[in-house]
Amino acid sequence: MSKNDVSTTSMMADYLDRIGAGKVLLDRSPLSFDWTPPTLVGRDSELSELASMFLGIDNEGVSGRAVIMGHVGTGKTVLTKRFGEDLSRAVDGKRKVVLSHVNCRNHPSTSQVLQQIALSLDSRHPERGFSSGEIIQSVRRNIRSRGIHLLLVLDEVDVLIRRDSNDLIYKLLRIDEGQEGQGSLSLVMVSQDSHLLGQLEPAIISRLGESNVLMLEPYSENSLIGIAKQRYEASCRNGSVGEETLEKIGRFSAETGDARLAIELLEAAVRRAEKEGRGEVLPEDVLPSTVRAASIEPSQVDHLGEHQKLVLLGICRRLRKEEEISSGDARKLYEIICEEFEVKAKSYTTFWKYLKTLEKEGLVETRSSNSTVGRGRTQYITMTNMIPAEIGSRIEKEFSRR
Repeated sequence: MSKNDVSTTSMMADYLDRIGAGKVLLDRSPLSFDWTPPTLVGRDSELSELASMFLGIDNEGVSGRAVIMGHVGTGKTVLTKRFGEDLSRAVDGKRKVVLSHVNCRNHPSTSQVLQQIALSLDSRHPERGFSSGEIIQSVRRNIRSRGIHLLLVLDEVDVLIRRDSNDLIYKLLRIDEGQEGQGSLSLVMVSQDSHLLGQLEPAIISRLGESNVLMLEPYSENSLIGIAKQRYEASCRNGSVGEETLEKIGRFSAETGDARLAIELLEAAVRRAEKEGRGEVLPEDVLPSTVRAASIEPSQVDHLGEHQKLVLLGICRRLRKEEEISSGDARKLYEIICEEFEVKAKSYTTFWKYLKTLEKEGLVETRSSNSTVGRGRTQYITMTNMIPAEIGSRIEKEFSRR
């Protein structure tokens, strides 16, 4: 091996040493959306309400029905998985419950959904050669011959309904008709669409029960902090993520109440600390611009005053390329933009008031840091819930028409 080859190999080893170094991260799986925690943060009452829809399920012949709706990141999927596992354990010895969780976005047709149900009961089930009716018959035989109760979760069910209408839902709800015994299948339908019930036929709504509907509200800031803490404790070294960092994650994701955003922010912060070889995740590692929430509609800036928009435009122009901007640079850009649009710039005191208004509106976030030049502290500005390029373009178009 030549000296050049040895040098190249050494360089590769140096950067690959970071893989698995684990100064912070011990187990990546709890930072995945697919991970089901042993307990759910901020969803105790929702779990209790869901359980009330399955009263008596430990008895033969009893089945449950539920419709769960909520925006992205409200915990619909993890709620059904946690409930399914807990239910199976709670009735063990009285009834054998098998959980089948089908994501209808990944399997959008009737035949694909049925195939996934069949495979959850029998991994050897042939993938081709059977009609939908034949697969339903196979599912029914499997359930009865094994004496099991199938808890079926159809996630993102609105995708299936838009494609193939209500037919499969109706057939599944009637799976016991004409058969000896009842209650072989419980059905949970999950959707982001709050108007899901309007897509269902009256006969299906009647069988589901209009009271068996659970709406998940966005998570509170405290719950998001708790979720980030739970994921950190399950995935990272003890003491590697402090309360201030977790609180910042909760604050940045509270605008949308989206748990997925909180988890993404935590993972990005952990990755940044690992990259720099540190054993601690700092509040400064939480940069919301790495995971744009875009939770504020662009039209929300329309009500701002003229100079507030010009201040925001300067910030947007810099944040198209940078993670953050100092208040001093924001002031300079504001003056340049005022000159560009032939508007007289306001005083520094008034500029500062405008900046505080933008922060109060939730359009920007600020943090303080010790100044590298002289005494005092410098304010740094980021955007947590907006895409700078989109907002900047909107403001520019407004002023260019004048």
